[in-house]
Amino acid sequence: MEDYILNEHNKEEFPPAHTAEHLLNQTMIRFFGCGRSHNAHIERKKSKMSFYLDHKPDRKEEKAIEQRMNELIEADLPVTFEFCNRHELPEGIAIDRLPDEASETIRLVRIGDYDVCPCIGRHVRSTAQIGRFELLGTNWDEHEHSFRVRFKIISGQ
Repeated sequence: MEDYILNEHNKEEFPPAHTAEHLLNQTMIRFFGCGRSHNAHIERKKSKMSFYLDHKPDRKEEKAIEQRMNELIEADLPVTFEFCNRHELPEGIAIDRLPDEASETIRLVRIGDYDVCPCIGRHVRSTAQIGRFELLGTNWDEHEHSFRVRFKIISGQ
């Protein structure tokens, strides 16, 4: 195996919640056609992520988010990594959020066929290790069209 030089990482993530962050990003993209979260605070006890949406999701949509997240977790999708040159990334991989000083080698995190994105954080080996996703509540900012999802991971870790 080659040794890759990657960026320094300044966070110590809780792997189940961090992996759930990836799943929630892709779930929101697929449900609402939005981008990845514009503000995320992921912690062991509870987490929150905010998304720019075109409308305030109703209770049925909120319940569908929670249900889909738990389906993905139960599907036991593998979490794998691959290394790519930043100038030869697969189609659809955005690096606009990487710092200017990001290394030439980018680590992509792939969760089954569901999500792939650049990330240097810690993750579980498969989604079944996450545990259970519990939606704690949401907030809608009408002015910003920002939807905040608060959740916790009920994990054995």
